[in-house]
Amino acid sequence: MRYLDNRAQPRGAQTNKGTPMSELRFTVEHEWLRQEANGLVTVGITAYAQDALGDVVFVQLPELQAYAAGDEVAVLESVKAASNIGMPLDGEVVEVNPDLEASPELVNAEPLGQGWFFRFRPADASALAGLLDQDAYERLLNAKADA
Repeated sequence: MRYLDNRAQPRGAQTNKGTPMSELRFTVEHEWLRQEANGLVTVGITAYAQDALGDVVFVQLPELQAYAAGDEVAVLESVKAASNIGMPLDGEVVEVNPDLEASPELVNAEPLGQGWFFRFRPADASALAGLLDQDAYERLLNAKADA
């Protein structure tokens, strides 16, 4: 599980926010999602993604509005490349991380914590269960490493 954080994470490990890694969901585009107690979903990128990008120097966050799954909602620029962040599920973005504008390096320093991008209200909260769980995401990363 070397890619979910910058160091190996034993089973039952937690994110910087204290959420068990097993409670996160993941996309094949290397985004993580965390269901909050208030029903909102927080989105960020995994350590694997931030490592592939290199040092993030700019983040353009989404507008507060409704998006369809797959819509490009945010842009990351790094010393290596630019990358778009897609909306993982249908829903309405209701909050963005205000710290990223002044400190885009948080994406690299704390990808599973203070480096989150936005929170949204999903159109269908049950759709979160259709994303990758921790085990499936680990298999995806291992397949990439073996390729």
